[in-house]
Amino acid sequence: MKQSFKVLNVKCGGCASTLKEKLLNDFGEVEVNLNIEPREITLYIEDEKVTQLAKVLKGLGYPLTTEDMGFVESTSTKAKSFVSCAVGKMNS
Repeated sequence: MKQSFKVLNVKCGGCASTLKEKLLNDFGEVEVNLNIEPREITLYIEDEKVTQLAKVLKGLGYPLTTEDMGFVESTSTKAKSFVSCAVGKMNS
């Protein structure tokens, strides 16, 4: 089923490139909407894989907006997103 999710820390095309590349093997094609805040990703995914998606996104530094995080965890995901963004810019 096609579903959309709001994600944090996605700033630019580099971030979008990383998301598309890193999610492709496990989740297929991913659309990243950079025209809205918070950013939104859309993909075909079954409900039972949403938890796995959330874990992968958080590991890349792009947690779902519904993720409950404390200050340290939030800061950590922001730092990860900077690295993921830089990698995405170099690979695109």
